[in-house]
Amino acid sequence: MELRHLSTARLRLDAVVPDDLDEHFALMSDPGVWAHLPSGRHTSRERTAEAIAHSVGHWERDGLGYWTARLLVDLTGTPLCAGDVVGTGGCALRVGTTWWNLYYRLTPPAWGHGLAGELVDAALDAARTVAPERPVLAYLLEHNVESRVRAERAGLSLVWRGPDAGNPDPAAVRLVYADRPLDDDVLDRVTATS
Repeated sequence: MELRHLSTARLRLDAVVPDDLDEHFALMSDPGVWAHLPSGRHTSRERTAEAIAHSVGHWERDGLGYWTARLLVDLTGTPLCAGDVVGTGGCALRVGTTWWNLYYRLTPPAWGHGLAGELVDAALDAARTVAPERPVLAYLLEHNVESRVRAERAGLSLVWRGPDAGNPDPAAVRLVYADRPLDDDVLDRVTATS
């Protein structure tokens, strides 16, 4: 199955490549995209280029990674048109882990239109195609209700709640969702990297 280029009902999903730099920097430098984690906002093209390089590495090493999500259709009620980049996401293996990291980030005008659901469903299907024995996890901030709801709608369940290590906000709480129960060894490793 060709996973580098997929389509959903309204999205074209293409493996992230260096030529996506301009569109990814526009997305990742948008403060609205980072409303729930302002410290994550990209302030330089170099940071975005590094993220793209990591994603390219995921595809080369693991056969799966993150996609650039472009609209296949005009999105009614928004300024977004067919061909526009509306987000990025997919499943990738974090270095040193044995589980898929589910990631999804969309531009604010695309929120509330079901596009995250299309992206998440494609990512879960792809992860289960490449290595179904690996659990799929989503790391979320507790106050990001929209991402929590999306993870739950995709069938993931809360497996851990605790402090968000490294977050400049000392009160931030990290949630970890998974597509299956995790054994104690995996859960210990998950919480050590949260």
